[in-house]
Amino acid sequence: MTDAPAARPRVPHFSSGPCAKRPGWSLDNLKNAPLGRSHRAKIGKARLERAIALTRTVLQVPADYRIGIVPASDTGAVEMALWSLLGARPVTMLAWESFGEGWVTDVTKQLKLKDVTVMTAPYGALPDLAAVDWSNDVVFTWNGTTSGVRVPNGDWIAADRAGLAICDATSAAFAQPLDWAKLDVVTFSWQKVLGGEAAHGMLILSPRAVERLETYKPAWPLPKIFRMTKGGKLIEGIFQGETINTPSMLCVEDYIDALEWAESIGGLAALMGRADANAGAIADWVARTPWVDFLAAEPAIRSNTSVCLKVVDPEITARPADAQAAFAKALASAVEKEGVAYDIGSYRDAPPGLRIWCGATVERDDVAALTAWLDWAFAKAKAALSKAA
Repeated sequence: MTDAPAARPRVPHFSSGPCAKRPGWSLDNLKNAPLGRSHRAKIGKARLERAIALTRTVLQVPADYRIGIVPASDTGAVEMALWSLLGARPVTMLAWESFGEGWVTDVTKQLKLKDVTVMTAPYGALPDLAAVDWSNDVVFTWNGTTSGVRVPNGDWIAADRAGLAICDATSAAFAQPLDWAKLDVVTFSWQKVLGGEAAHGMLILSPRAVERLETYKPAWPLPKIFRMTKGGKLIEGIFQGETINTPSMLCVEDYIDALEWAESIGGLAALMGRADANAGAIADWVARTPWVDFLAAEPAIRSNTSVCLKVVDPEITARPADAQAAFAKALASAVEKEGVAYDIGSYRDAPPGLRIWCGATVERDDVAALTAWLDWAFAKAKAALSKAA
């Protein structure tokens, strides 16, 4: 049996959401949160406005785009966009992993839109982006959290599009360059790349999306938490810190803390550089390790945040699918039992394998240390198979 590595990750949190807290994080950093105060009070609204302003600065959001804090995490933000904006023209849905597939279900089975084109690809690949019809509204994930596949850039999005580009960017924001001129709706949640707390979503609207909201009324009723207009006009307060429901001011303070940390290390460029370096540590290991490979075969579309891997050892791949899944689960369980890495099994709907979060709050040295432990776990699992045989 291979000896356990001497070096251990200092922070074993590699979950793809909620993700690792920023380096140096402490509850003491949140001691000035206005707890027990109304979010509508001057102090509460000021912190919400601060969160919005920092989001604009760090993400480099154009000045004429609205930024709102909304209920129910990224899911709530996406649902607000789908239910409020779709139906005005035909829709194209792009899906290559579970969350994109979920939005397809919403549009076809819940909204029951009829003029819908669904373009799919298996885990590890992208649909034919060049074939997208931009006279339609188009809904897509920038980065597939459960497949480890991202769009390479925004070049495939038409600059003169008639439809809206509606982008779920929850595991891309703060780690990958978003082409704002090509995007009309962008959503994300705090618990991904900045390691914030759950239950709050961000909704960013271009002027074109605002125009749609003010000129189009859906045929279906909208719940209160989805309503962004009143009397045919945008409710501007939503994008100025007047949230639709009651936010957690502790979570708001935590998000502000992460954004201020991001500014202190160099802003968006630094965040993207950290994620790239972390993913690079995985790539270096995969290149020298015969038993593992990326789920995404093409380097240009591999995620630098939710890095998805598969076991390619011939002895394992020759086994039935359930045995392959059990082997991958054994790897994740072994490192979790040692307290080396938590929550790195592949998503339940994805092919069996590993999913390692490499976003900006993770340290490269910790990723590198983890890879040695994965080699150890693989040797241990293979030895167990040999013994069983």
